[in-house]
Amino acid sequence: MGRVTDTTKTPVELWFDPLCPWAWMTSRWLMEVEKVRDIEVTWSVMSLAVLNEDRDLPADYAEMMKKAWGPVRVIIAAAREHGDGVVKPLYDAMGTRIHLGGEKDYGVVVSGALEEVGLPADLARFATSTEVDEPLRASHQRGIDLVGQDVGTPVISVDGVAFFGPVVTPAPKGDAAGRLWDGCVLVAGTPGFYELKRTRTSGPVFD
Repeated sequence: MGRVTDTTKTPVELWFDPLCPWAWMTSRWLMEVEKVRDIEVTWSVMSLAVLNEDRDLPADYAEMMKKAWGPVRVIIAAAREHGDGVVKPLYDAMGTRIHLGGEKDYGVVVSGALEEVGLPADLARFATSTEVDEPLRASHQRGIDLVGQDVGTPVISVDGVAFFGPVVTPAPKGDAAGRLWDGCVLVAGTPGFYELKRTRTSGPVFD
Protein backbone atom coordinates (compact mmCIF):
# COMPACT_ATOMS: atom_id res chain seq x y z
CA MET A 1 0.00 0.00 0.00
CA GLY A 2 1.38 3.40 -0.98
CA ARG A 3 1.76 6.41 1.23
CA VAL A 4 -1.27 8.64 1.77
CA THR A 5 -0.23 12.21 1.02
CA ASP A 6 -1.53 15.46 2.48
CA THR A 7 -3.16 17.27 -0.45
CA THR A 8 -2.78 20.63 1.32
CA LYS A 9 1.00 20.40 1.04
CA THR A 10 3.27 20.67 -1.98
CA PRO A 11 4.56 17.23 -2.96
CA VAL A 12 8.34 16.96 -3.14
CA GLU A 13 10.34 13.91 -4.16
CA LEU A 14 13.95 13.26 -3.23
CA TRP A 15 16.08 10.54 -4.83
CA PHE A 16 18.97 9.26 -2.72
CA ASP A 17 21.59 6.57 -2.45
CA PRO A 18 22.27 5.77 1.22
CA LEU A 19 26.02 5.63 0.53
CA CYS A 20 26.25 9.26 -0.59
CA PRO A 21 27.26 11.62 2.24
CA TRP A 22 26.05 14.69 0.35
CA ALA A 23 22.63 13.14 -0.21
CA TRP A 24 22.54 12.46 3.51
CA MET A 25 23.23 16.13 4.24
CA THR A 26 20.53 17.19 1.78
CA SER A 27 18.03 14.77 3.29
CA ARG A 28 18.64 16.11 6.81
CA TRP A 29 18.11 19.64 5.47
CA LEU A 30 14.89 18.62 3.70
CA MET A 31 13.57 17.19 6.96
CA GLU A 32 14.09 20.65 8.46
CA VAL A 33 12.32 22.25 5.50
CA GLU A 34 9.26 20.07 6.17
CA LYS A 35 8.98 21.80 9.56
CA VAL A 36 8.93 25.35 8.17
CA ARG A 37 7.37 25.04 4.70
CA ASP A 38 4.16 23.35 3.54
CA ILE A 39 5.83 20.46 1.75
CA GLU A 40 5.54 16.69 2.01
CA VAL A 41 8.50 14.61 0.91
CA THR A 42 8.42 11.26 -0.84
CA TRP A 43 11.70 9.38 -0.53
CA SER A 44 12.90 7.45 -3.58
CA VAL A 45 15.97 5.42 -4.47
CA MET A 46 18.58 6.19 -7.07
CA SER A 47 21.79 4.22 -7.39
CA LEU A 48 25.40 5.29 -7.58
CA ALA A 49 26.17 1.81 -8.88
CA VAL A 50 23.77 2.26 -11.79
CA LEU A 51 24.93 5.84 -12.38
CA ASN A 52 28.56 4.74 -12.68
CA GLU A 53 28.05 1.64 -14.79
CA ASP A 54 30.44 1.44 -17.74
CA ARG A 55 32.43 4.46 -16.52
CA ASP A 56 36.21 4.43 -16.18
CA LEU A 57 36.60 4.67 -12.41
CA PRO A 58 39.58 4.58 -10.04
CA ALA A 59 40.07 1.07 -8.69
CA ASP A 60 39.03 1.89 -5.11
CA TYR A 61 35.85 3.68 -6.24
CA ALA A 62 34.99 0.88 -8.66
CA GLU A 63 35.26 -1.58 -5.78
CA MET A 64 32.95 0.55 -3.66
CA MET A 65 30.43 0.65 -6.51
CA LYS A 66 30.29 -3.14 -6.52
CA LYS A 67 29.26 -3.02 -2.87
CA ALA A 68 26.88 -0.11 -3.44
CA TRP A 69 24.28 -2.40 -5.02
CA GLY A 70 23.44 -4.01 -1.69
CA PRO A 71 21.74 -1.27 0.35
CA VAL A 72 19.61 0.12 -2.49
CA ARG A 73 18.50 -3.36 -3.55
CA VAL A 74 17.38 -4.09 0.00
CA ILE A 75 15.39 -0.84 0.22
CA ILE A 76 13.66 -1.56 -3.09
CA ALA A 77 12.85 -5.13 -2.00
CA ALA A 78 11.57 -3.95 1.39
CA ALA A 79 9.30 -1.38 -0.27
CA ARG A 80 7.98 -4.00 -2.68
CA GLU A 81 7.11 -6.41 0.10
CA HIS A 82 6.18 -4.05 2.94
CA GLY A 83 5.09 -0.78 1.32
CA ASP A 84 6.67 2.55 0.49
CA GLY A 85 6.44 3.64 4.12
CA VAL A 86 9.55 1.64 4.99
CA VAL A 87 11.82 3.56 2.59
CA LYS A 88 12.53 6.58 4.79
CA PRO A 89 13.01 4.62 8.05
CA LEU A 90 15.41 2.25 6.27
CA TYR A 91 17.30 5.17 4.77
CA ASP A 92 17.59 6.80 8.19
CA ALA A 93 18.80 3.58 9.78
CA MET A 94 21.32 2.83 7.04
CA GLY A 95 22.56 6.40 6.75
CA THR A 96 23.06 6.73 10.49
CA ARG A 97 25.25 3.63 10.49
CA ILE A 98 27.22 4.64 7.39
CA HIS A 99 27.68 8.37 7.93
CA LEU A 100 27.47 8.83 11.68
CA GLY A 101 28.71 5.42 12.73
CA GLY A 102 31.41 5.05 10.09
CA GLU A 103 30.38 1.48 9.29
CA LYS A 104 32.06 0.31 6.08
CA ASP A 105 30.67 -3.22 6.06
CA TYR A 106 27.40 -2.78 4.20
CA GLY A 107 26.24 -6.23 5.21
CA VAL A 108 26.38 -5.06 8.81
CA VAL A 109 24.62 -1.85 7.80
CA VAL A 110 21.80 -3.73 6.09
CA SER A 111 21.24 -6.29 8.84
CA GLY A 112 21.29 -3.66 11.58
CA ALA A 113 18.93 -1.36 9.70
CA LEU A 114 16.44 -4.14 9.02
CA GLU A 115 16.42 -5.08 12.68
CA GLU A 116 15.99 -1.46 13.78
CA VAL A 117 13.04 -0.90 11.46
CA GLY A 118 11.44 -4.20 12.42
CA LEU A 119 11.69 -5.84 9.01
CA PRO A 120 12.51 -9.49 8.32
CA ALA A 121 16.23 -10.27 8.37
CA ASP A 122 15.71 -12.38 5.23
CA LEU A 123 15.43 -9.19 3.17
CA ALA A 124 19.22 -8.96 3.40
CA ARG A 125 19.45 -11.70 0.77
CA PHE A 126 18.41 -9.19 -1.89
CA ALA A 127 21.71 -7.34 -1.45
CA THR A 128 23.48 -9.93 -3.59
CA SER A 129 20.55 -10.79 -5.88
CA THR A 130 19.54 -9.17 -9.16
CA GLU A 131 15.87 -9.94 -8.50
CA VAL A 132 14.84 -6.32 -7.87
CA ASP A 133 17.28 -4.66 -10.25
CA GLU A 134 14.54 -3.82 -12.75
CA PRO A 135 12.47 -1.70 -10.31
CA LEU A 136 15.71 -0.29 -8.88
CA ARG A 137 16.81 0.87 -12.31
CA ALA A 138 13.33 2.24 -13.01
CA SER A 139 13.36 4.30 -9.80
CA HIS A 140 16.83 5.59 -10.62
CA GLN A 141 15.86 6.45 -14.18
CA ARG A 142 12.80 8.42 -13.10
CA GLY A 143 15.08 10.80 -11.24
CA ILE A 144 17.75 10.98 -13.94
CA ASP A 145 15.15 11.66 -16.63
CA LEU A 146 14.26 14.86 -14.80
CA VAL A 147 17.77 16.27 -14.58
CA GLY A 148 19.98 14.51 -17.14
CA GLN A 149 23.08 12.34 -16.94
CA ASP A 150 25.54 15.03 -15.79
CA VAL A 151 24.53 14.87 -12.13
CA GLY A 152 24.46 12.40 -9.27
CA THR A 153 22.59 11.99 -6.02
CA PRO A 154 20.55 13.65 -4.59
CA VAL A 155 17.87 14.78 -7.03
CA ILE A 156 14.85 16.80 -5.90
CA SER A 157 11.62 17.35 -7.82
CA VAL A 158 9.00 20.00 -6.93
CA ASP A 159 6.31 21.88 -8.83
CA GLY A 160 7.27 20.43 -12.19
CA VAL A 161 10.98 21.24 -11.92
CA ALA A 162 13.89 19.17 -10.68
CA PHE A 163 17.48 19.81 -9.70
CA PHE A 164 20.58 18.13 -8.32
CA GLY A 165 21.50 19.02 -4.78
CA PRO A 166 21.76 21.31 -2.99
CA VAL A 167 25.23 20.31 -1.83
CA VAL A 168 25.45 21.93 1.59
CA THR A 169 27.17 21.41 4.93
CA PRO A 170 26.20 21.54 7.68
CA ALA A 171 22.49 21.03 7.02
CA PRO A 172 20.69 24.34 7.66
CA LYS A 173 18.00 24.31 10.32
CA GLY A 174 14.91 26.36 11.08
CA ASP A 175 14.45 29.58 9.12
CA ALA A 176 17.79 29.07 7.36
CA ALA A 177 16.53 25.76 5.98
CA GLY A 178 13.41 27.47 4.68
CA ARG A 179 15.31 30.29 3.03
CA LEU A 180 17.59 27.86 1.21
CA TRP A 181 14.54 25.95 0.03
CA ASP A 182 12.92 29.12 -1.28
CA GLY A 183 16.07 29.98 -3.19
CA CYS A 184 16.47 26.52 -4.68
CA VAL A 185 12.89 26.45 -5.91
CA LEU A 186 13.23 29.97 -7.32
CA VAL A 187 16.37 29.35 -9.36
CA ALA A 188 15.34 25.85 -10.46
CA GLY A 189 12.04 27.24 -11.73
CA THR A 190 13.72 29.94 -13.80
CA PRO A 191 13.63 28.98 -17.51
CA GLY A 192 17.13 28.45 -18.86
CA PHE A 193 18.78 28.27 -15.44
CA TYR A 194 21.25 25.40 -15.13
CA GLU A 195 23.99 25.83 -12.58
CA LEU A 196 25.43 27.57 -9.54
CA LYS A 197 28.67 26.16 -8.18
CA ARG A 198 31.79 26.95 -6.18
CA THR A 199 34.72 24.91 -4.91
CA ARG A 200 33.93 22.91 -1.78
CA THR A 201 36.21 23.78 1.12
CA SER A 202 34.62 21.49 3.69
CA GLY A 203 33.48 17.89 3.81
CA PRO A 204 30.11 16.81 5.22
CA VAL A 205 29.58 17.94 8.80
CA PHE A 206 27.36 15.35 10.46
CA ASP A 207 25.69 16.82 13.50
